[in-house]
Amino acid sequence: MRLRWWVGSTVLAVLGAVAVMAVAVLLVGPPGPGLPGIFGSAGQSSATTPPAPHQLALTSHPAGATARITGGDGKVITAETPYDGDVTGGRITIELTRAGSNPLRTELDLDADREVQLWLDPEGSLHHKLGELKTEAAPNSIAFSPDGRELWVSLLGAPGIEVFDTATQQRLGSVDLGERGAVEAVFSKDGTTVYASQIGRAAVYAIDRETRKVRRTIQTGGAGARGLAVSPDGGTLFVANWESDDISQVDLASGRLARRIPTVGRPRGVYPSPDGKRLFVAGYRRGQLDVIDLATGEGAVVTRTDGAFREVLADRAGARLYALDEGTDSAWILDAAGGRGRRLAATDTRPTTADLSPDGRVLYVASKGEAGSSEDEPGPEWGSVLALDASTGKPLDAIVGGDQTAGLDVSPDGKRLAFTDFLDDRVQLYEVPATDRLLTGGGGRYRASRLEIAK
Repeated sequence: MRLRWWVGSTVLAVLGAVAVMAVAVLLVGPPGPGLPGIFGSAGQSSATTPPAPHQLALTSHPAGATARITGGDGKVITAETPYDGDVTGGRITIELTRAGSNPLRTELDLDADREVQLWLDPEGSLHHKLGELKTEAAPNSIAFSPDGRELWVSLLGAPGIEVFDTATQQRLGSVDLGERGAVEAVFSKDGTTVYASQIGRAAVYAIDRETRKVRRTIQTGGAGARGLAVSPDGGTLFVANWESDDISQVDLASGRLARRIPTVGRPRGVYPSPDGKRLFVAGYRRGQLDVIDLATGEGAVVTRTDGAFREVLADRAGARLYALDEGTDSAWILDAAGGRGRRLAATDTRPTTADLSPDGRVLYVASKGEAGSSEDEPGPEWGSVLALDASTGKPLDAIVGGDQTAGLDVSPDGKRLAFTDFLDDRVQLYEVPATDRLLTGGGGRYRASRLEIAK
């Protein structure tokens, strides 16, 4: 009887030990590399392949920065830029520091030999430069596609328009519009068509975005097509005719001219109200803002500066209007109901193009700078981009551009800013900080930039 009890107890104890070991295996999991398993030997563990080294050619703008490069194996390389050498692959970190510049930290996957260019921003800048795109001659205006994936650059010194990939910054192709090039381009509401005006022509080109081919040529009936705007419902195109002082209203379904509406001298910018009832026109000749009743075609000048209005735009709700006056170097805020405007802020010399952040709180203004002996000659000042509080006009940050900063656009998601340097044949692309950071950033580099505008 005792023997039977002893045998039974021993069996239960052995089974219990095996169960505990089994639970331990489940909790611990399979043996790791280089460690013996509970039931196996050290020689049975699997080994991972170490990451391979790849050549990294790192250039910073400006050069002479101290680079701290952490490879995929965790080892750190410290060098001065430009750097060209092997770095262990995988997810790597690059940290750049340089006197007078903001520090920069970025991560990237190094799975092959790579050439990397990074831009260091002047100390205090709130915007971060992402890159430069080399264009053909005289990039005049620029537009992000509605999905933000492409940049369409209108060229005055080349056959038409160049298209770039926003993410890779690579050129995708071009649209040939002949020797006159393009003044401005806007997208249809669905993003499938691009409408482009051409200096000295009484026509607008409708371009298929996917194929980059001209679908049709729309006759405006006026002279000197420049500013363009698509109606809120997407069915109408408004064209500002610089030389004939009128607006062409085009039915986009048929591609036919519906009517021409007389307006103020040298119309440049146009903005249709969200309800589709009114059209705001910026007049360059006397600095006049015309409000046209689209039901009757009758216009009324609501603001006059005796300067040179060249652009008018509004926030997404159409509650606040803005205009740029090149004649008085100022930005204006206007009553969307049609009342008289007021001066919002001083700008740099010859403000040319403006855009708003998607939340309507930041107004960006591109200025060409003081002119040279002609539009084709560099002047004594660099161009610039100002970020202004859209409510108060307070400067939030400033970017010193190149020779004649002309076109400007903010991406639909508000995360990117692109502008053209007309005489440098270049586009600059920047990352936009959060609006709250701009509003609390102490003016960024605005004060410092005042000393850098003069060449």
